[in-house]
Amino acid sequence: MKRRQFCLTTLAAAAAAPAWAQSFGTAKPLPRTPDVIFVPTPQTVVDAMLQVAKVGPDDILYDLGSGDGRIPITAAKRFGTRGVGIDLDPQRISEANANARSQQVTDKVRFIQGDLFEQDLSPATVITLYLLPNLNLKLRPTLLALKPGTRIVSHAFDMGDWEPEQTLTVDSKRIYFWTVPAR
Repeated sequence: MKRRQFCLTTLAAAAAAPAWAQSFGTAKPLPRTPDVIFVPTPQTVVDAMLQVAKVGPDDILYDLGSGDGRIPITAAKRFGTRGVGIDLDPQRISEANANARSQQVTDKVRFIQGDLFEQDLSPATVITLYLLPNLNLKLRPTLLALKPGTRIVSHAFDMGDWEPEQTLTVDSKRIYFWTVPAR
């Protein structure tokens, strides 16, 4: 009898709790299946990507498919760059936020659980990505519509016939760099 009464009391308390308390700690459902699996960019490649983009404290870096947040976090920690990471996976967003807290850069970076194809990228001065070739091609028109001078850096994959200004190889990994041209 006591167990049943406890369960009923617990259920009643949960039902009476405000909506925000009932949902606290639960992740938002995925809007769709992620296009790629999470494969972390090695730190040496992150460092080279940020160097080729010449990031600094006046930049706003958007990392598309940000995973654990290492690119915006590194940019904030080393260069004072403000950053936004976008990822579909709530687990990756949670991990990225924990990493930002541990690196003490929560005042510089934020992470959005969302579809990178549906985000406003216009504030960015630098875009970083590690996506598959078909996703880069799908994203290319959006990137080319950004402010002229916006820097784009891709780990591993190019943008089809949009010739990179620079291609680097770091620890056997390719890095591609473009600047959005004037219209």
